[in-house]
Amino acid sequence: MMLCKLPLALCFLISTALTILSYAQDTHQDYLNIQNQARADVGVEPLTWDDKVAAYAQNYANQRIIDCNLVHSEGPYGENLAWGGGDLSAIDAAKMWVDEKPYYDYDSNSCAPGQVCGHYTQVVWKNSTRVGCAKVTCNSGGTFIGCNYDPPGNYIGERPY
Repeated sequence: MMLCKLPLALCFLISTALTILSYAQDTHQDYLNIQNQARADVGVEPLTWDDKVAAYAQNYANQRIIDCNLVHSEGPYGENLAWGGGDLSAIDAAKMWVDEKPYYDYDSNSCAPGQVCGHYTQVVWKNSTRVGCAKVTCNSGGTFIGCNYDPPGNYIGERPY
């Protein structure tokens, strides 16, 4: 417990602001936890954070600040993108991708008709071992988040795990 030598009301405000800031930050672990749990659920080794891949993700996210369009970078890595109004968190973005799991059918190695599951399959792609992510607040409002995976996944005809 922190002792504050300022007036009680000011101590409360400072404490509340610090608590809010600690929840508002997106850490590497915030990106990793949900994705690595999804990988563990299917018997795939965890992803590790990679600063080089994260720098690529940040460079590309910076380019999306102007419009927030979910356009893939076409770079050397696998890539998942997310957009949300307001302050989309790393946890919420990773959860959106992992929540596609029910739409992936392992036996047919395909998504359910009319559904998207490629974000999920990239998350659990067994050969992808490193990840780096970035987040920006867009000029048009909302938040753009991108995660890049090395080596990339989602090869046609191959199963993720």
